[in-house]
Amino acid sequence: MSGRVKGFPAFGKGVRRARSWWGRAWLQAVEDTSLDQAPLRQGRKYAHAGLVGTITVSPGRLSAAVYDTEDTYQTTVRLAPFTDAEWHRFLGQIAAKAGHLAALLDREMPRELADAAADAGLGLLPGIGDLDPECTCPGWELPCRHAAALCHQASWLLDADPWVLLLLRGRDQDEVVAGARPSTGVLAVDAYARQPADLPDDPPLADLGPLPEFEPAPGLDVEVLALLVADAAGKARELLLTGERPVLDERRDRIRMAAALPVLADRLDAHPRELDAWRQGGPAGLDVLDEAWTPAKADAARARAAWEGGELPAAKTWRNRWTVRDRQLRYGRDGRWYPYRSRAGEWHPTGTADRDPAAAFSELT
Repeated sequence: MSGRVKGFPAFGKGVRRARSWWGRAWLQAVEDTSLDQAPLRQGRKYAHAGLVGTITVSPGRLSAAVYDTEDTYQTTVRLAPFTDAEWHRFLGQIAAKAGHLAALLDREMPRELADAAADAGLGLLPGIGDLDPECTCPGWELPCRHAAALCHQASWLLDADPWVLLLLRGRDQDEVVAGARPSTGVLAVDAYARQPADLPDDPPLADLGPLPEFEPAPGLDVEVLALLVADAAGKARELLLTGERPVLDERRDRIRMAAALPVLADRLDAHPRELDAWRQGGPAGLDVLDEAWTPAKADAARARAAWEGGELPAAKTWRNRWTVRDRQLRYGRDGRWYPYRSRAGEWHPTGTADRDPAAAFSELT
């Protein structure tokens, strides 16, 4: 079926990052599978340099030509499609809630749908080892830099259109919409296609009389109240978009609000270092500020390989902290490196955390 093969024009030069949670999950699968960070860094540079040609997506297969300084290589990344039985279970999860299909048609991937698929024994998003790269280059790494470049640009495609992931799993949009048609009610795509009906005339206005006048209670700061209302609305919006409700203790919630609303920082008794740590990595950044921890042997070996692969200067290592004179990187439990700089005998969060220690260290130079 022609709908099961789609081509996407090449991206031009430009630095991009996966913004959606499903695009980041795709990249996480690539990073977790790789044993060597160097090809991933090179692949990211190739992707940003626009060295990946037209990307073709079909069930179980993602392919493109990737240009290198010496040659052009044909690169493929495979992801196992669902079987018909698995698709039957997955379509049942979509049909179980009308909002799932409506979100997909709006180019959004609800976390709740991915969780429901997992409950049905289906991994919608790839995990460790699910992505199988192939390339005509002589490199032996998995993935090589060309496959890594293709995977990076694939995360940009997924950002714009989660249907790309469903096509990789075996079916195009029309097939999914037809298969998820509920037994009762109206399919969202049919409802959107209908001509809007005229609204009835407004009823006559009732005479409400004079509106009451309100005075703020003594001691009530209306400006602060408005900020708190806006913060609560923001949390509600995040809950609707992601389906997740972060649970924070009283201290962390104060720091979160102070970081988001600087006018409240003094009232909420938040230290500048705590605010910088929160802006650097949220709860994970605050953990790195508060706690020194000893990574497991596998984590420590991966961190050491990433440091040496980034050709960074020799560092004094203590637990999860790598120090070079007045600069320091702290390895977080989330696998990211958090840059710090010493000021007046105290370490301060500085710059942006990154999974690549070289990129994080560059924030300090």
